[in-house]
Amino acid sequence: MTAVKTAMTVPAAPTSEAAPFAIRAERPSDVAAREALLDVCFGPGRFARTCQRLRDGRKPAEGLAFVAVRRGKVVGTVRLWHVSAGGRAALMLGPLAVDPACRELGLGAALMNHALAAAAARGHDAVVLLGDAPYYARFGFSTGKTAALAMPGPFERDRLLAHELRDGALDGVAGMIAATGATVSQPRHDVATARRAA
Repeated sequence: MTAVKTAMTVPAAPTSEAAPFAIRAERPSDVAAREALLDVCFGPGRFARTCQRLRDGRKPAEGLAFVAVRRGKVVGTVRLWHVSAGGRAALMLGPLAVDPACRELGLGAALMNHALAAAAARGHDAVVLLGDAPYYARFGFSTGKTAALAMPGPFERDRLLAHELRDGALDGVAGMIAATGATVSQPRHDVATARRAA
């Protein structure tokens, strides 16, 4: 029988009013705040990134888009997306963003652990991402199974990382990472429009 790995377990984010933050499912009303946070963290160049090509025109994976809220304000976000990793079903994580004023609260780690645990609970087998290997190693990500994978655009090989939620899920995987998630019915989100609607 194949062993199933679970994401690192950490206590749930506190939910009392005195708590530093709470993590919850993303809501449609969070769109403008999420986009503003991503602008602050990554700037306008974020739309030109290779990972964005896998998200454009797609919906996040069902039940796998989360925000962190502090004092009624969105201060963190993480989403996962359906992809094919060389023909194998997987999830792409990103972007992960935390309000610069809240980075000392452990919010990034809490969002990562929450997202990985939720993906495992929903039966997903593996998660890939582009990111800083030393940071993501603590969550089980490495380049161990990504050497034969490619992205649809420029990327740094040592930043293409994977984490198996099920042992052996990415054994022998090779080929292009491609978007497979449900498509949105509207054109890509326009940040300015969302801000006007807020």
